Amino acid sequence: MFIDGTGEAEATGDLATWYESQRTAWGYLPNYAEIFASRPEVAHAWSNLNLTIRGGMDRRRFELATIAASRALRCTYCLAAHSKFLRDVVDDDATMRAVAEDPSGASLDPSDRAIVAFATKVATDAAGITAEDVKTLTDRGLTGADVVDIIFAVGARAFFATVLDAAGARADRQLAETFDPPARDQLTVGRPFAGTT
Repeated sequence: MFIDGTGEAEATGDLATWYESQRTAWGYLPNYAEIFASRPEVAHAWSNLNLTIRGGMDRRRFELATIAASRALRCTYCLAAHSKFLRDVVDDDATMRAVAEDPSGASLDPSDRAIVAFATKVATDAAGITAEDVKTLTDRGLTGADVVDIIFAVGARAFFATVLDAAGARADRQLAETFDPPARDQLTVGRPFAGTT
């Protein structure tokens, strides 16, 4: 990373709590954790926002939207993490691999394909979103609230991906090791995984 933070052994108070929550969630302290050393309250606010958005929507839809946004934003870290969640938490290895192999989601069903396309456009051209883009989703059974949830998920991802990449965080070696080499290559869309060139 480009910015030195407080190490885990020296952390106290809110920062120690943040590190502990991240270690508990991942089984190790992820590389991005130290970015928030000077502002642990931002880390806690981010966690609360992310959990609130995710908790209010279908988990699979959240992961699809987040994966599409992460790829569009060229954040390897976020793309790999949420591909892992789609595979392991949602138990959908087939969709994870389909989107890794073809980011357009062309092989997915029409609803999933529309979610991927919409989330990608929100991440890359939010001002270009039209009523027709929204109608494409509602025509496939999503409600207006579902569409707003996708927008929330993409907006939140834009924050986190920007923070991680601007600070130089690289996706953890431990995360990389959960994917086979072809999948790792497909998920490397920006900064490489830690431990690689």
